[in-house]
Amino acid sequence: MKILVLNCGSSSIKYQLFNMVTKDVLAKGIVEKIGLKGSFLKLEKPGGEKVQFDGEIVDHQIGIEFVLGVLTSKKHGCIENLSEIEAVGHRVAHGGEKFSDSTYIDDYAYSEIEKCCELAPLHNPANLKGINAMRTLLPGVRQVAVFDTSFHQTMPDYAYMYGIPYSLYTKYAVRRYGFHGTSHKFVAKKACEFLGKDIEGMKIITCHLGNGASLAAIDRGKSVDTSMGFTPVEGLIMGTRTGDLDLGVLTFLMAKEKIDLGSVNNLINKQSGMLGVTGISSDMREIEIEAEKENKRAIMGLKMYDYRVKKYIGAYSAAMGGIDLLIFTGGIGENACNTRRGICENLGFLNLELDEDINKGLRGETAIISKDNSKGTIMVVPTNEELVIAEDTQRIISKM
Repeated sequence: MKILVLNCGSSSIKYQLFNMVTKDVLAKGIVEKIGLKGSFLKLEKPGGEKVQFDGEIVDHQIGIEFVLGVLTSKKHGCIENLSEIEAVGHRVAHGGEKFSDSTYIDDYAYSEIEKCCELAPLHNPANLKGINAMRTLLPGVRQVAVFDTSFHQTMPDYAYMYGIPYSLYTKYAVRRYGFHGTSHKFVAKKACEFLGKDIEGMKIITCHLGNGASLAAIDRGKSVDTSMGFTPVEGLIMGTRTGDLDLGVLTFLMAKEKIDLGSVNNLINKQSGMLGVTGISSDMREIEIEAEKENKRAIMGLKMYDYRVKKYIGAYSAAMGGIDLLIFTGGIGENACNTRRGICENLGFLNLELDEDINKGLRGETAIISKDNSKGTIMVVPTNEELVIAEDTQRIISKM
């Protein structure tokens, strides 16, 4: 079975084509600047060869049509014809309270995904564009939606409710949802397989650290808490997002700076986080370079980042009554050994002891980075959200 995975953003389409017999990636790439000048498609072949195609890509349907054309081209293609694509899996940002698992996209599921657009106005409409494009281009191919939020639907009500009037929850579904669910689910499962452990007997904290970042508390295979909330702004300090913030700060700044809701949204999502604190960049690598030059704001930003992750680890360990396994993943979690060291410092009280000799220089590979005498295990596990989407798509389709 060959499955095409699509992750549609407002002006981009990430794609991967999987051979599900071997789990090999036959082709992957991205379409960027959809509807803008200078739009293009990038293709990466299994051997690592990269090709770029420039062209006028005015909407998502033309972008996906471009992708399908490249996949079947004589020079760069990996399949002879489109009939080889048996299913399409879509990353869908928000499934609300309706979807606690991935789902086959029929008319009912489509309408429910559409209802969630008000919860994810930047993401769900773009996801629907990808679904609509495939309905037009490959009308006979079955499609599956895999939600960022569904893994966290096992959170208990006392963990996901906010301290606001309950009527606002019943009226608008305002609650904590969490995101990065496919990543948290994948690395927790992968780590337990690597260790030969039953996930249902484990208390796990997964740290997805990238430009967007979140932690999840996973008790016996189920998410019981996560740091992102109603939106991806809550929780950890991130590349350009504030993370946890006193709401009174917003009302104060709105009055003092005389800014409207649009400006506030831009402030908390695009101008804050590590970029706002350091004034350098949202890229941790650039901040680390400046910290080595003794830039005080860079040093402070890195300490803030490590400290907030550490606080959540402590909180989730308390919530679960202990921790057996701590996992780092995402671009920063997988590659930034200094960040991992800063976070793991003084976690001995949780029976977590980092082996700095193993940790130092480890990048992008599955490994145990805790000491042999550490009762709890610390690991690095590269995430693969696209594979999760492909596997879930295969699982759903096989039941039909």
